[in-house]
Amino acid sequence: MHSKSVLGQAEVARLLAAARQDAQIHQWQVTIAVVDDGGHPLALERMDGCAPASAYIAVEKARSAALGRRETRDYEQMVNGGRTAFVTAPMLTSLEGGVPLRVDGQVVGAIGVSGVKPEQDAQVAKAGAAAL
Repeated sequence: MHSKSVLGQAEVARLLAAARQDAQIHQWQVTIAVVDDGGHPLALERMDGCAPASAYIAVEKARSAALGRRETRDYEQMVNGGRTAFVTAPMLTSLEGGVPLRVDGQVVGAIGVSGVKPEQDAQVAKAGAAAL
């Protein structure tokens, strides 16, 4: 039988706090979503002033990163490079800002951020992921 780590509420709180801190330093209003390895939501935080649509997008970025086991930036680069199979794929967001969370080489979840420019979303997500 295999075993692996899972995200607990303490880790989720730490991820949210680190991502929020990075966003606040830059005065970016974003939504931060954390999901488990199956893409199921564990936490969502929409900062004051952030567009409501960002809540949906952040969750989908996180879900895509968890299920695909890669950063959503990789999908965005494939689409921008002309690969169209990902444009209509179910449960896949090909927008930068979703980052898988790994413990001992295993994906245990992902963090997704939406609300500012794609590279800024990714920066906030990576700041959160670094807290794990």
